[in-house]
Amino acid sequence: MHAHNLITGTTVPEDASLTSSIDISVVIVNYNVREFLHECLSSLSRPHTNLQLEVIVVDNNSHDNSIGTLQPLFPDVRFLGLDSNLGFGRANNVGIEAARGRYILLLNPDTIVQEDTLESMIRYMDEHPHVGISGCKVLNADGSFQMQCRRGFPSPWTSFCKLFGLQALFPKSPLFARYNQTFRSEDETYMVDAVIGAFMFCRADALRAIGGFDPDFFMYGEDLDLCFRMKQSGFETAYVPITTIVHYKGESTRRSSINELRVFYQAMEIFAHKHYGHSKLFLLFLKAGIRLRSLVAYVMRHKRSLLVLFIDVLSVIATFVLAVKLRRGAYLALPNYAFPTVFIVLPLVVAGCMILVGEYFEYRPTIRRAAVGLLASFFVLSSLTYYWNEYAFSRGVLLMTIGFSFVALSITRACLSLLERLSGGGKRRRVLLVGTRDHVMTAMNALRHEHAPHIEFVGAVQEDETDGIDENRSIIGHVDYLTRTVENQEVDDVIVVGNELSYTMLMQSMQALSGRGVRFHIAGEPKHVVALGIAETISSQSGLVDRYRILSFRVRAFRRVFDIVGSILALLILSPLRILARSKRRTWWSDWWNVLRGRMSIVGLYPPTGDLASVAKPGFTGLAHVSHPEELSPQTLQELNEYYVQNYRPSLDLDIIIKSLFSHR
Repeated sequence: MHAHNLITGTTVPEDASLTSSIDISVVIVNYNVREFLHECLSSLSRPHTNLQLEVIVVDNNSHDNSIGTLQPLFPDVRFLGLDSNLGFGRANNVGIEAARGRYILLLNPDTIVQEDTLESMIRYMDEHPHVGISGCKVLNADGSFQMQCRRGFPSPWTSFCKLFGLQALFPKSPLFARYNQTFRSEDETYMVDAVIGAFMFCRADALRAIGGFDPDFFMYGEDLDLCFRMKQSGFETAYVPITTIVHYKGESTRRSSINELRVFYQAMEIFAHKHYGHSKLFLLFLKAGIRLRSLVAYVMRHKRSLLVLFIDVLSVIATFVLAVKLRRGAYLALPNYAFPTVFIVLPLVVAGCMILVGEYFEYRPTIRRAAVGLLASFFVLSSLTYYWNEYAFSRGVLLMTIGFSFVALSITRACLSLLERLSGGGKRRRVLLVGTRDHVMTAMNALRHEHAPHIEFVGAVQEDETDGIDENRSIIGHVDYLTRTVENQEVDDVIVVGNELSYTMLMQSMQALSGRGVRFHIAGEPKHVVALGIAETISSQSGLVDRYRILSFRVRAFRRVFDIVGSILALLILSPLRILARSKRRTWWSDWWNVLRGRMSIVGLYPPTGDLASVAKPGFTGLAHVSHPEELSPQTLQELNEYYVQNYRPSLDLDIIIKSLFSHR
């Protein structure tokens, strides 16, 4: 027997709604973080006195075989596999409907809980019946406090302070720091507006009464909305730091194609529309603030690249003026009509060619790529003078400009490399392993094989008693002195291998070392050290752009220019033809207008479901469009979308456009 889920529209077993003697139902939504989920489930399997516990994992159509791998290892866990990625809120609703406990813990898979966490939280909730949702203290991987674990609602004033940096300027002010509550103690219990979605300990009947998560939120914002509606229903939300968890924030995002920044601010916009939609002025202000904050975040993320780009542009202009001086005897010996055109076109062409070779935003600036970019600039600028003879002042000036620019850009890159070495930016990270002798040796060999150039092993701290002489002198201490060893050895990263170490002890060590910026990584088994991407995290390598080349700056810039030019031509030239032809497709003009505004692409996805919505926009046409999408299953459409973003190249767009022009759908 099955029942229809009114919240999500899915079908679940009918007995999921029946009451039982279960104390806590832990609901975990998983998406491509199999090894992190393994460690999370392992931490939940630690003794929890006499609590009756059930664990439900809702898998959002992961492609890493999470269910097939973990189900045999955790036979008591209920795994619910979905056919598509429904997002965080919808998938949690599936688990909420299936849960049978009187309390429901909504837990992220990239978390580790202490041995006493569940017992401490259920005791608090039993003693405080007016609390509908509670959250505990949450640590980052470096032991620092994760501010999002207690927050205020993004009201107009709170949003203003958050978006325009007043909270960062005055973190101890109750007036300006309402969103992250940074004026309050991290170690005291009190009522808050909201807690983080990574750990929400909920009263099951109250959670179901408000309908679970709002499915309009794909990721981010749904936890704020849930706490908002819980407060409206008469229950309070509490921050309870009597126990601690570790949250490896953003692991599902890092392993997916989600643009975290974009999705976060989209969620803020949805929340504002839903709860503060009566104020059009506030919504207008919020959108402006979101755009500004997104721009600032982008600039900060690429500040090094933008700085190099700025220096290069100044260098090109300076060398051009010098070349004019050497050739014509005066620094600005140019015809009057050449100003300011020459000083705009020259740096634009050089910067464009440098970006096309990947010099700024994709790779570290190098002399080799600078040379290639300047050579391409020379050919482009030389070609332009054939079309505009009045600007062909002297090709000798152009040649000298490119030559001098190469010298200037080479000096810039040499100085940057020297500064990086002097600041220690290129040094290898010092890594300490924790675990039994066999575990740490296996993990050490695996890491050396994967990323030896980026990692310097200082040794290992063992959990078991010394059992013989360490011939390689790799064992440098015991776990009881972990904090002291990390400080003495100036460790950058600690990798815990195995499940023997107490999580309570581990989190105490993390908090003691939080000011040193030491990152902790937990791998239950030595083989997980590589699978968890710990080596990539330590060496600060990211594979998202490598996985989705469509996300590279060059490709995105090219596609946007193509969309703008194509949509303008279509609206100006093709619109009259469609009017004469009396086309009945009413969305034709609105689609092209959306392409011009940046909401669609000429070639894109159909439809951009799940996390792929952050990789590419919906398309006027696309790979799925030319394959008769009305005849395809959702799974096939998803696979076509995946193929497009993973194998993107301009020639693929050209093939799709040609096929769509001659298709008869």
